[in-house]
Amino acid sequence: MRKAFLIIATLPLLSGCIGTVAKTAFDVVTLPVKVASAGVDAVTTSQAEADQKRGREIRKQEEERGKQAREMLERCQKGRPLPTDVCGPAQPR
Repeated sequence: MRKAFLIIATLPLLSGCIGTVAKTAFDVVTLPVKVASAGVDAVTTSQAEADQKRGREIRKQEEERGKQAREMLERCQKGRPLPTDVCGPAQPR
């Protein structure tokens, strides 16, 4: 009788411990899944990320072409074009 009462009296005290054990067991079971999904996310590129990267590359190429065009125009206006520059006919000032 006394043992039964003691066991019943200690059950509320163990409920927190049982919950913690269950949560830890759940975390241990789900950890490999979380690690694997994080690895896949790090390795793969989403379509949005690929589009952003391609957009950056295109903008960089356009900036470089614009810079080269401005430099060519400046050389043509100064009368010192490179052999590869396409300068129009000289216009009087």
